[in-house]
Formats: sequence, structure tokens, C-alpha cells
Amino acid sequence: MKIPIDNAAAIGKVVRASRKAQKIRQDDAAGSIGVSENFLGKIERGSESVQWGKLFQVLEGLGVRVVVDVPENVAAYLNAPSSNQGKTP
Repeated sequence: MKIPIDNAAAIGKVVRASRKAQKIRQDDAAGSIGVSENFLGKIERGSESVQWGKLFQVLEGLGVRVVVDVPENVAAYLNAPSSNQGKTP
């Protein structure tokens, strides 16, 4: 299922729903994923100041796949050799 994400609260809602659908308590989920219960709670509440690496760790741990839908013209910049990245056209 594809769900549009436009803010931290939307990600939090997905994380919470994913955990609950698996019938996992917050403390158990946090322990098995390797983050603190406090951190998982912050994500579920939609905190806008979380560490990206840990956020992706939580998403992966709950089986949530992240896909970014970008305009076609962006692909050329993504596939360009690294020497061209970061430079404006």
C-alpha cells in the first residue's frame, strides 16, 4: 500500500500502525530493533527532531519500505557520475 508522507506525524502514524498490526508492544519493538522505547515513542508521536539513521533502522525493523517518487528529469542527476553531483547546471 502506498501512503503519501508529507510530515513527521504521517511517518509516526505509519510506524505506530505497523507495530500495532504486528501486535508488538512498544518496549518489545524498541528492544528488538535496537532503539530506546523513548526514541520509538518520539517517532510515533511525530517528533520532527529524530536521527535519520535510527529512523530508517526503525522502519526497516518494522518491515516498512521507503520509496521516493521523483520527477523524471531528476533521474539524470541521480545517475550522473559523482563528479557532477552537487554542481548546479
